[in-house]
Amino acid sequence: MTMISAWAAHAAGQPLQRWSFDPGPLAPQEVEIAVEHCGLCHSDLSMLDDEWGQAQWPLVPGHEAIGRVVALGEEALGLEIGQRVGLGWTASSCMHCRWCLGGDQQLCPKAQPTIVGRPGAFAERVRAHWAWVVPLPAALDAASAGPLLCGGITVFAPLRDLGIPPTARVGVVGIGGLGHLALQFARAWGCEVTAFTSSESKHTEARRLGAHHVADAGDPDDLAALAGRLDLILYTANAALDWEALLATLAPRGRLHVVGAVPQPIAASAFSLIGGAKCISGSPTGSRGDIEAMLDFAARHRVEALVERFPMSGVNEALAHLRAGRARYRVVLDADFD
Repeated sequence: MTMISAWAAHAAGQPLQRWSFDPGPLAPQEVEIAVEHCGLCHSDLSMLDDEWGQAQWPLVPGHEAIGRVVALGEEALGLEIGQRVGLGWTASSCMHCRWCLGGDQQLCPKAQPTIVGRPGAFAERVRAHWAWVVPLPAALDAASAGPLLCGGITVFAPLRDLGIPPTARVGVVGIGGLGHLALQFARAWGCEVTAFTSSESKHTEARRLGAHHVADAGDPDDLAALAGRLDLILYTANAALDWEALLATLAPRGRLHVVGAVPQPIAASAFSLIGGAKCISGSPTGSRGDIEAMLDFAARHRVEALVERFPMSGVNEALAHLRAGRARYRVVLDADFD
């Protein structure tokens, strides 16, 4: 019996503690990864607080893992022992439904998140179906690449899947863990980029990250100056703003696309959509193909998360840092189980 050491919470809102578990036999299509680094995402906090009612205890968070393949099931394909790989939000999908066969594996009704009903990557090792374990391009820095596997793909997939042209004018609302990556991807995609932030301290950094323009989403004058201008707004924030005012900044056929976990309903009048043939949409992370394309794009265009690193043994301090809103812009845990 081989035990895996991990950091786990035993109840909602409780600090993480060292915990060991027996993973059982490796399934035929599974891959086992020795974790080197793992990003800390706000979704880990949501699971630890059981905000979504999906937590099972003990809960091992962690779904932005970078590590090396140490074991392959007899039916695992396309990977090699010792290869450096990444694993994001999704650990498996059925691979035979219409969504999987159509290339939208992230929409599979039986898709299993890495940290729901299974131990995540705040651990020595983590397992997943081979199709969701993605080789990491050598040009990417392994220590900071983890956030690309969740935050990165969440903001990259809409650019690819919605067919956004490089001539588009794109607004990014919320310059945090998701938004700072969205600015970089949209700029590298070729778009004219406007950053929306209410924090004046982020204006200079938003421009450095790729924004051509910076506006305050809470300032009616700033919003009025953008009326009818934007083709796409990527809404990465987790708090509601003035939806009608934001929709007014869209050009005809513009789209407000939500990727942030906004808890409140989105209130918009029918006429604010009908008149300009506008729409409101949303998406989760991305398909297996999206993830591979995103990593290649990030390597080619030098898109990278700005990270703060903690040892995994300091996970509770890292969680407190994220809860306090002090992360600039993503937190990465370095495995230190030895």
